[in-house]
Amino acid sequence: MTAVLTRRPGLSRIRATGSPLHLVCLALAALVAVAAVLAPWVVPHDPNAVDLGNALAGPSAEHPLGMDAAGRDTLSRLLLGARTSLLGPLGVVVFSTVAGIAVGMAAAWRGGWLDSVLSRSTELVFAFPGMLLAILIISVHGEGLLAPVIALALAYLPYVSRLTRSLVLAERARPYVSAYRVQGHSALQICLRHVLPNIAPVVLAQSTINFGYALMDLAGLSFLGLGVPALTPDWGRMVFDGQTAIQAGYPLSAVLPCVFIVLTVVAFNVVGERWADRVSRRAR
Repeated sequence: MTAVLTRRPGLSRIRATGSPLHLVCLALAALVAVAAVLAPWVVPHDPNAVDLGNALAGPSAEHPLGMDAAGRDTLSRLLLGARTSLLGPLGVVVFSTVAGIAVGMAAAWRGGWLDSVLSRSTELVFAFPGMLLAILIISVHGEGLLAPVIALALAYLPYVSRLTRSLVLAERARPYVSAYRVQGHSALQICLRHVLPNIAPVVLAQSTINFGYALMDLAGLSFLGLGVPALTPDWGRMVFDGQTAIQAGYPLSAVLPCVFIVLTVVAFNVVGERWADRVSRRAR
């Protein structure tokens, strides 16, 4: 048994780093993120350049993924659309995580009437579906990325705040918190310097999962024509624009962004769930 283990140390490292599915999803998420960052410098063509003479043209050496119904390069729009498609969910996750941690920590630490008010307020937000809230805000504010990001951030905030509240309640009962109180540390110091680092891995794992769901919600809003403006490259908007191409028998410009959306959502969900599993195992 010992001989087998000493001959195959590489296999132990592979198992320690995660399953093959997790590694593939991690690589895919990193690749999409890099593509979003470098998109303005690597796109082969202007994503908004219209060439009606080549509308719905198939793949070629100059246009590897063909053209859409308006004669725009599909590859360029996919690459630049990654930036918009990831920037929106990132805004949702950052705002909902920061605000959710603040609300959940305040509710758990102070308790009493503040806990009741904040808990009832988050439950009230639960009564409004995120998509419905986004549509309502967009109808008032107009199209653009800011309105749906704010709406979905408010919809995701209760999930983070309730998770944070439960974690802080558990940490508050631990002996180290009482020790810091005896030493004269303020509640703010204890929360920021000691409690927050302990709960951060769990909250960030949940936020990684929320990123995939936010991406899917924002793509759905763009598909409905309620997200980014019409000329802005976006995966959800590309699916919407590709409906005419599907009817004409050229589904590539609509199918490819769907594939990118599904793969990216699955990648971030798998990475987030794997991270959450590791955190829970360490907690045991």
